Amino acid sequence: MNTGNNIRIALFASGAGTNAANIIQYFSNKPLVTIGLIVCNNPKAGVLKIAADNNVPSLLIEKEKFFRGDGYMPELQNAGIDFIVLAGFLWKIPSTLINAYRDKIINIHPALLPKFGGKGMYGSFVHEAVLSAKEKESGITIHFVDELYDNGKIIFQTTCPVYENDTTETLAKRIHALEYEHFPKVIEQLIEKKNQTRS
Repeated sequence: MNTGNNIRIALFASGAGTNAANIIQYFSNKPLVTIGLIVCNNPKAGVLKIAADNNVPSLLIEKEKFFRGDGYMPELQNAGIDFIVLAGFLWKIPSTLINAYRDKIINIHPALLPKFGGKGMYGSFVHEAVLSAKEKESGITIHFVDELYDNGKIIFQTTCPVYENDTTETLAKRIHALEYEHFPKVIEQLIEKKNQTRS
């Protein structure tokens, strides 16, 4: 792993990569952080084009090696990765990576955990569940990743209202705005904090 002050992040994403693009943009002129790798499990995902457009190396992973092999640890180590950020990544993280990057893997969830979390709770499924439960508010949760889905220690939460006439699309729009505003800042604060305790 990298030993200098610059922290190298791997962004794990499965889809369009809008959060990944926003994070890349945010850190593009900040010397503290380098986006060193985009890791993706979907060869058709838009995030791979985002990686190419921003000259960030990408790694396409497959299930067998990820879950029952070495978890792509050698590739992450070769890229000098210090920290992993899940930005819309739909696979569970294997224990190989969790043990190697303990308290250095974070995820963003499009609802207020511990409600509306767990297996299968991602994207529009989360928003549908929130609307069905007639919740008055929703929001985002940024948390550490452990062996269970959406279970790790919560780092940050913020809320937005849920309106009676909301659809999954209108609610998703407000949630995305919260993600874009807060996710890069929380990553930065977390890394600054880790750097201070390390030095």
